[in-house]
Amino acid sequence: MFKMFKKVLIANRGEIAVRIIRACRELGLQTVAVHSEVDESALHVRLADEAVRIGPAAPAKSYLHIPAIIAAAEIAGADAIHPGYGFLSENAQFAEVCRRCGITFIGPTPEAMRAWGDKVSGRANAVRFGLPLLPGSGVLRDGAHAREEAGRIGYPVILKASGGGGGRGMRIVRRPEDIENAFQSATSEAASGFKNPDVYVERFIERPRHIEFQVLVDKHGHARSLGERECSLQRRHQKIIEEAPSPWMTEQRRREMGSRIEKAMVETGYDGLGTLEFLLDPDGPDGGQLYFMEMNTRLQVEHPVTEMVTGLDLVAEQILVAAGGKLALPDQLHFRGHAIECRINAEDPVTFAPWPGVITEYHPPGGNGVRVDGGVYGGFRVPSTYDSLIAKVITHAPSRERALTRMARALDEFIVGGIRTNIPLHKRLVVHEDVRAGRMTTRTIEELVASR
Repeated sequence: MFKMFKKVLIANRGEIAVRIIRACRELGLQTVAVHSEVDESALHVRLADEAVRIGPAAPAKSYLHIPAIIAAAEIAGADAIHPGYGFLSENAQFAEVCRRCGITFIGPTPEAMRAWGDKVSGRANAVRFGLPLLPGSGVLRDGAHAREEAGRIGYPVILKASGGGGGRGMRIVRRPEDIENAFQSATSEAASGFKNPDVYVERFIERPRHIEFQVLVDKHGHARSLGERECSLQRRHQKIIEEAPSPWMTEQRRREMGSRIEKAMVETGYDGLGTLEFLLDPDGPDGGQLYFMEMNTRLQVEHPVTEMVTGLDLVAEQILVAAGGKLALPDQLHFRGHAIECRINAEDPVTFAPWPGVITEYHPPGGNGVRVDGGVYGGFRVPSTYDSLIAKVITHAPSRERALTRMARALDEFIVGGIRTNIPLHKRLVVHEDVRAGRMTTRTIEELVASR
């Protein structure tokens, strides 16, 4: 037996905060929402059992302000904090502060977060457990070191921030004469965005696919790989559409990679949800090779597609594991059908510029096999301060073709008034020839936009 939490504070906002509140409700847990002054009327604030204002709009003074969040948890009597994704979700210092204050951080330990969340140490773990890697370097000392390592690896290369993601701190370099300037700009962006200036370099694949594996680990040494997601449809390293399973994957590949991942998680003492991300070179030998890229030590935006094909509630499982519960999953999961997710952003569909403002009309799609995870409603003002994601549309069907057709229908039904969204882009993508054929790469959206 284990002792379940009584009250969970959600250190986040928007659709993911709403998603966590729903899981807590079904587990019989009380919830506490925190919010900035511009989120006073946000949906997660209205749905939670309690709400605490923690500061002004700027994230550094609210959702990233550790003392304010801890104070809110202590005032409300929360015995656990769920960080969602983004903000403080991969902040080892925040997890340590929670531990010192006697509050459970719903996520991996600070030690595991550092071991896997830092990209350079994550690469070292990948080598240890036989996960294939692209040629790369350790942390670069300076521009001259970057030039030396890039010359050894061979151009083109990509510079990456060791402690970040989402496209920040990344620079693609194709010529030796550009490497030192790229190093300086990547370092500066990494320091600004992640408070960590460390960058490294690895070989760059021009037209890769992006495939990731979901894993869940309890505190008793049990791990389960929950299959993979295809996340190749991206713009500037930001995922736009995800699906499960990947059209490229075979059952044998899935079993082999899943077994390696489970072993790595158990032997490094990881617990909770985690996602290992890989690049696939479609033009590589034997129809392509997966290369380990990084691990995200948190709940992913795209977790719903895994939920739809496994029948699991990943947020509820994450909470149960954090409370000390044992995994009660079969050794071999049965995957059901195909699921696709479209991220609906408040942005201009042509320029991609953020489009904050008041939502005058909001009618999400419905019907068989359609799920919408949203954080807004008619009359809500989308602030300019935060990420532009307002909702996620997920469709599930027995086959990939039917899931795509269902998504096209759902997007046609989705009505959002008063602001602009990227729904028109999604409509083009779900009928795109390469997407329908399962041939998409991380360059597909870029090429589609260029063809307009």
